[in-house]
Amino acid sequence: MLGKLKEIKESLIDGKREWKNKRSKEWPKIREAHLKENPACSVCGSKVSVEVHHIRPFHLSPELELEPDNLISLCESKKYGVNCHLFFGHLGNYKTANLHLKEDVKRWQDRFSERKEQLKD
Repeated sequence: MLGKLKEIKESLIDGKREWKNKRSKEWPKIREAHLKENPACSVCGSKVSVEVHHIRPFHLSPELELEPDNLISLCESKKYGVNCHLFFGHLGNYKTANLHLKEDVKRWQDRFSERKEQLKD
């Protein structure tokens, strides 16, 4: 019963679902290497609850699963009150993808830098 409830929650609320394509057996190694090289969130700099996000989603472009240029570190730490993975990577819904993620990351990195400068005074 609890397993079925968890499955329904993940499907309807979290937007997680079974993928037609299975992950490569190389994925855990690639993920670990990416996090070692990029341990901080690309948006806010948090090093807590960092996830490896596929810029082009795995379910749409499984051939890009292991491509370093398709990976970015995004956190779920809510450092500035925002789950960067959900908000920037998925535009607030795990069923969607942000097709302008790289541009948005750059823009928000600049905003957070400005914020740090403002707080220095």
